[in-house]
Amino acid sequence: MKGEDRMIFAKENGRKNIGAPDKLFGVSQKAKAKTAALGRDNVINSTIGVLMNDDGDLVVLDSVTECIHKLKPEDYAAYAPILGTPDYIEAVKKAVFLDEMPNSFLEACYTPGGTGAIRNAISAYTAVGDKVLTSDWHWSPYSIIASEIGREITTYKLFDNDRKFNVDSFEDSLLKLLETQEQVLVIVNTPAHNPTGYTFTLEDWDNLISVVKKLHDKKVVILTDIAYLDFAGDAAEYRKFFKKLENPPANMLPLIAFSASKGYTMYGMRLGALICMAPDEETAKEFKDIMSVECRGSWSNGNRAAMTVLSDIMGNKELFAGVTDERDIYMEILHKRGKAFMEGATAADLKICPYDSGFFITVPCAKAEEVSEELQKDNVYVVTLGQGIRVSVSSNTEKECRLMPAKIKTAMARCGL
Repeated sequence: MKGEDRMIFAKENGRKNIGAPDKLFGVSQKAKAKTAALGRDNVINSTIGVLMNDDGDLVVLDSVTECIHKLKPEDYAAYAPILGTPDYIEAVKKAVFLDEMPNSFLEACYTPGGTGAIRNAISAYTAVGDKVLTSDWHWSPYSIIASEIGREITTYKLFDNDRKFNVDSFEDSLLKLLETQEQVLVIVNTPAHNPTGYTFTLEDWDNLISVVKKLHDKKVVILTDIAYLDFAGDAAEYRKFFKKLENPPANMLPLIAFSASKGYTMYGMRLGALICMAPDEETAKEFKDIMSVECRGSWSNGNRAAMTVLSDIMGNKELFAGVTDERDIYMEILHKRGKAFMEGATAADLKICPYDSGFFITVPCAKAEEVSEELQKDNVYVVTLGQGIRVSVSSNTEKECRLMPAKIKTAMARCGL
């Protein structure tokens, strides 16, 4: 049956634009079609959110691939425990904290990528109908993850007029939520924030924690999304903020969302974890108990093969050294691309959001869709984010990164900006 005679079985449940074309997929397909017609050297495709080499191929660490090829049948065929294999739980702690284990009661569970970690955190530490707080610039799937389990994302302004962490906006937004909620989950994506590339400074963390501390009778869960940690820069330097999360105020619980997609180039194997930096044994047990239910009721068992790969890497100093040495080579390439874009932006007088490191840079733009269409006339393809344009320096060459700012500036001028 067609049209009005057909019975509709799927429920909307508050979802918007079901069946509508995916905007990102659409522009990405246009870029691929144009590349096929004109050749890669004549098209700049900045829609891809993964690390690519200068030939346009996905970067996959050879050292990780070797570990995958050594897997035995039981490593990928057998069920894994619901919370993850014991070896993986220990491996992921080491992957996140390296040799500086925090003075906390650590517990962790396997999740399918960082997405699964975010999903479990929202589901377990908020109530149906609650609002989750994050910054105005954020990874858009946060909203989908939250809405699918009956929650909603609300935001504060990430940057103040001095282009620093807007602690006043954060505090105002948090206080407003706590007027109607007994507990608030806050998502902080750092270092190398998606989509701006901003990294919270140690002072930013001090300011955020001081706000929470003042609300001593209100509970706040801080979920730090560290998806881009291993491509941010010096491993020890970019992990210093973990110390700020030790011994938190009594009303604050720190959680960490880990992903192996970027740092270990295991995008498709869906390997992640949610880590709890509990202040005491009771809170750690509470985390473990609730995660047993969350995992069982969503994906049940995780990817044992992926868990084994990370366990093998973290359990062997030589293997881990090989991974970090190889990763450092690509991190330097990524750093040069980001630097090239920044220099190009300065030369073109193009305003961008504060960028420190990572895969993406964002250009604030009041007419993002219109400018994107204008850029496509010049064979440049970008992702629009409401009031901004996201550029993927991770997938573009250094030359392309240096060229794009002037092209964006010109397109904005054509649109009256």
